[in-house]
Amino acid sequence: MTADFTGHGGRLEAARRLYGGGDWLDLSTGINPCPWPFARAAQPDWAHLPDPAAIGGLEAAAAGSFGIDPALCCAVPGSEIALRLLARLLALPGRHVPPCYGTHADAFSDSRPATMGQGDRAAFVIANPNNPDGRIAEPATLLAWQDRIAAAGGWLLVDEAYAETVPAISLAPQVAADRRLVVLRSFGKFFGLAGVRLGFVIAPPSVLARLRRQLGDWPVSAAAVAFGTAAYRDAAWMKEARADIDRRAAALDAVLARHGLSPRGGCPLFRLVETAEAPALFDRLARHAILTRPFAEAPHWLRFGVPMERDLDRVDAALGHG
Repeated sequence: MTADFTGHGGRLEAARRLYGGGDWLDLSTGINPCPWPFARAAQPDWAHLPDPAAIGGLEAAAAGSFGIDPALCCAVPGSEIALRLLARLLALPGRHVPPCYGTHADAFSDSRPATMGQGDRAAFVIANPNNPDGRIAEPATLLAWQDRIAAAGGWLLVDEAYAETVPAISLAPQVAADRRLVVLRSFGKFFGLAGVRLGFVIAPPSVLARLRRQLGDWPVSAAAVAFGTAAYRDAAWMKEARADIDRRAAALDAVLARHGLSPRGGCPLFRLVETAEAPALFDRLARHAILTRPFAEAPHWLRFGVPMERDLDRVDAALGHG
């Protein structure tokens, strides 16, 4: 049964068809279940195309949050689309560091697995923090690797979809005109608004100029402009959200440990557990209307998104049901 849910998270309709209806708790994604209150933003102007100046304001707000020059920041309709466009623009063989997002392998038609530290003339893609195992690579380690890749004529692409939770690890401030380094950032996961479909590419101006030609004049929606601009300027909410996410991750760790499950990784928005009982555990939780994320390539893995505190007792009871 788990094979129906290994492609990606969020497949609640498939879960309802297989296990029945009810009040489902979706822990299959790593999206913050406590979203930024978008009512704080100005109402999107649905009647007009986004103004270029407003898109520039969005990029400036995001760049300010990332600690970078806005000239290095380009808004995109989701970092997944951006990675696929970058694969075409760079026109290099792809390398991905497993385990990883499926997109990291799929974006490049000739992508092959690689190890961190390997260097040749290729586009190397790595997530930091990584998904699904939460692995975190130190910035100094990645920069040393980038130097090796650049010397061979390649590029390092760092997918920082979850870096908002651990901003100190970001390589965004290291991007420069003369460095063969690209960083991708995601809006939806940390801010809990994945449906907005907003991300950013942080890259040398020469790369961004080519990317903007591919994206056209209106790369993101009016809602993305309105919500993203206001959210990235809401430093107080972001600080509070990080602390809240850390607390909820620690609470989930305690629940998992109580049932003999040892979470791994350093990303506070999800936890991966490794157990031979993972398929049975997925099924047990689903029968209690709790959806988690299994993996076809690693049937002994099960990933839990970090729930709101009010849902922890429900997870605890389902895990102990046996």
